[in-house]
Amino acid sequence: MANTQSMIFTIYGDYIRHYGNKIWIGSLIRVLKEFGHNEQSVRVAVSRMVKQGWIQSEKKGNKSYYFLTPRGEVRMEEAARRIFKLQAHDWDGKWRMLMYTIPEEKRQIRDELRKELLWSGFGSFSNGCWISPNNLEKEVKMLVEKYDISEYVDLFVADYKGPQEDRALVEKSWPLDEIEGKYEEFISTYSKRYIIHQSAMASGQMTDAECFVERTNLVHEYRKFLFTDPGLPKELLPSMWNGDHAALLFAQYYKLLAEPASRFFEEVFREDNDMRRKDKSYDAADHPYIVNQSAYQK
Repeated sequence: MANTQSMIFTIYGDYIRHYGNKIWIGSLIRVLKEFGHNEQSVRVAVSRMVKQGWIQSEKKGNKSYYFLTPRGEVRMEEAARRIFKLQAHDWDGKWRMLMYTIPEEKRQIRDELRKELLWSGFGSFSNGCWISPNNLEKEVKMLVEKYDISEYVDLFVADYKGPQEDRALVEKSWPLDEIEGKYEEFISTYSKRYIIHQSAMASGQMTDAECFVERTNLVHEYRKFLFTDPGLPKELLPSMWNGDHAALLFAQYYKLLAEPASRFFEEVFREDNDMRRKDKSYDAADHPYIVNQSAYQK
């Protein structure tokens, strides 16, 4: 069973943020029950997320509601853009190099920074030197401000002049074979599930609640690639990159489950939450970040 806090992140990212970012704790407990999480584990996880600065609470009468902090909203938006991006982007030919020398007494900050850099898609080129071909200057600025480390950090935007090809830098900085293997596992597992659920739904054998569990588990599993795949531009990827095929499978499977899954969520959410806060432009079957198939196939 997935970690409770991690699953709450997934539900905020894929559902709650489209409904005003706020939910009654009772509703959250109810939806997480579908995955086998009990009330106590949900309350403990929520309390931890408040301490970590991801969510805040407010009381209305005797009910507690939880909503994303501005930092939480930024993280969810960034994650959604990356999760629902179906194809690799074009490269501007530049490398971002981040160098730091954070003193030993700030070791905890250094460890936190490493995790954040990996999540953002930086690769560890050498000790204290991180690189990315993506424009992550805004993300770096936010991290420098968050950890108050401007005196220890230098960021460069550079051209690579050899003697090897740009792809050699990729091989030094990211375990692409390992990432490709993980995508292969995802494709193998979820292509079978997709066919089984497509058949079950066509014959009316899946409830809305079951579709909700499957869609959330799908997003939860695919979300793990945020921590491993740096989202490299297509010029730096192998021509037959498994990540492309996994993204297409994810999008098709997501759309298959979208309508009944959202119906179940709304059924739970309607009680003791404000449905008027739902984003009017939100359509679960046509997610704003899922690029249409024709754009993918060009």
